[in-house]
Amino acid sequence: MKTNYFIEKSGAYLQTLCETIPGRCVGSHGNRMATDFFQSTLEALGWETRTSGFDATDWETQGASLKGGGQEFEVFSSPYSNGCNLSAKLKPASTIQELEETDMEGCILLLHGDIAAEQLMPKNFVFYNPEHHQKIISCLEKGKPAAIVSATGFNPELAGGVYPFPLIEDGDFDIPSVYTTEEEGEKLLKLSGSEVTLISQAERIPGKGFNVLGVKGKNPNKRLVITAHIDAKKGTPGAIDNASGVIVLLLIAEMMKDYDGDTMVELVAFNGEDYYAVPGQMLYIAENQGLFDQILLNINIDGAGYFEGGSAYSLFELPEKMDEKVREVMQPLENFVEGPQWPQGDHSIFVQFGCPAVAFTSQWFLDNMSTQRITHTPEDHPRIINLQRPVEIASAICTLIAKLE
Repeated sequence: MKTNYFIEKSGAYLQTLCETIPGRCVGSHGNRMATDFFQSTLEALGWETRTSGFDATDWETQGASLKGGGQEFEVFSSPYSNGCNLSAKLKPASTIQELEETDMEGCILLLHGDIAAEQLMPKNFVFYNPEHHQKIISCLEKGKPAAIVSATGFNPELAGGVYPFPLIEDGDFDIPSVYTTEEEGEKLLKLSGSEVTLISQAERIPGKGFNVLGVKGKNPNKRLVITAHIDAKKGTPGAIDNASGVIVLLLIAEMMKDYDGDTMVELVAFNGEDYYAVPGQMLYIAENQGLFDQILLNINIDGAGYFEGGSAYSLFELPEKMDEKVREVMQPLENFVEGPQWPQGDHSIFVQFGCPAVAFTSQWFLDNMSTQRITHTPEDHPRIINLQRPVEIASAICTLIAKLE
């Protein structure tokens, strides 16, 4: 294998996805540039491509401000929230019980403490939506506050490495909201019952997004589906989350440009993993209703390529013979370790539909998932990527495909 050649390719792809393209947030112009780039690259390598489109909401803000008691507080518009310009009494709630007991109609509601400890799942998110999250959203919609301020801390498992995190990130939730730090929240509590003025210059923008699939192989009833999400959070270059995964797909496309086997290999750039409505994933599920039994294996790449440490692979529900073949390929390889199962990725979709899966990520990422402060932030920058890691993962996957074939 021409290792140096593919390392140079990795660097060029990384620059295109994270620097040339102005952001890959779903519904944005940059996102469509990224999917166009992925499709054209696959086609140039001889892959048959297909696209599936969906409506998506882009979003912009010119900032937010909160004033009261002669003070100004630092607040941030919640992603995908409606904007507002209003004055109303500030009322706090720190638990679901307090929320249920608060007459919040027309007020500016301050959520703090326990109720703001973890990011709320979007109201229509089907893959993971705890009952207490649903209860909070229901109380808010029934209570009809004029706007919501949430004072939050750090929640890497659900919100990535950003601080403070937006408690609400949901384009299907229409009450205007902003978020701030726990420290600012403590100061705001002193104004409970007083009138405050909240301005959020936020706007929802109708847009479009696309999944892109590349296929090679003869038998559509025997599919090996390799996935990575191409979108990124607004405000982050999205190098490890997940340009590096897309790079692996592009490298595989070139390494397998002459593939003509029986098993159909399907390269899928999912669009929506870091977006409140996961529209690309939902569309793929709808298009594959009744067809998941055709899928022999899903291989998903997310969070790969961090410059510290090697790569990790995790196995999900593999049949015994397939498990043996995967281990035969992976165990002798340098810079790879077998990691624990983790659910925060698109492989979980396939597992839920009864398909075996292998997920690739960075060993560092698995070791630091609960404390890392990189994903969903500007720190997720190309400089944190070891360009050799995507090449190693792509090569390992190609070897695995040959072994399974």
